[in-house]
Amino acid sequence: MTAAEGPPDSLADWCRVRAEVGWAELGTEGVTGPVIPAADGVTAWCGGPVSRRDPVRARRLLAAYEAVRADAARDTARDRPLDFGLLSGWQRVVLAVRDAPFRTGDAYAKRGRERYGLTAGTPGDFARCLKESGDRTVPLEARAARAFLDVAFFHPFADGNARAALLALTFVLARERVFLAEVEPLQTTRYADDAAGAADLALLVRILVRRSAEGARDAGAR
Repeated sequence: MTAAEGPPDSLADWCRVRAEVGWAELGTEGVTGPVIPAADGVTAWCGGPVSRRDPVRARRLLAAYEAVRADAARDTARDRPLDFGLLSGWQRVVLAVRDAPFRTGDAYAKRGRERYGLTAGTPGDFARCLKESGDRTVPLEARAARAFLDVAFFHPFADGNARAALLALTFVLARERVFLAEVEPLQTTRYADDAAGAADLALLVRILVRRSAEGARDAGAR
């Protein structure tokens, strides 16, 4: 099936939706760090649901997450927005490969129902979107949610894009010393043309951050 015969370009849908969502108005109360829960959600998820499905995959994802945390903790991290170089480095760990380049053709997801087109400008567009994860005029939870969706719908890698999206979200939060006590609620299927769903993801991230902060306070009070 050629691109012309396949489904419409879902990446174009996402770029349209991305421009329509009022990210700066989402989460106007905002969330700030530090939020350091007693139990880390990504670590727990890797040791639970992911490990039960595929222990090797779980170990690789956990190693990549440790690299995310190390990158976020560097002195320069707050001034370095998310970029493809960081994503590619983590993805090499996730996939256990020597190189994780930007895809070279159209990508498909959801059993072929979504197609993410590729043009000469796609990598540059992706880079500009990732850079906006450092725009502090937008609330943290909205920036993290948007980065998650950017990775999901630009679909930059040949494989492992859902894991890359989770790592992107955790990096944006971790730069502000914000960590989640649970991440499984983030695994809901998302659609490129769903503006309301994009806004809801920002709300979900805010809820998860607040739960994590409350849990950390409760643990400290014991």
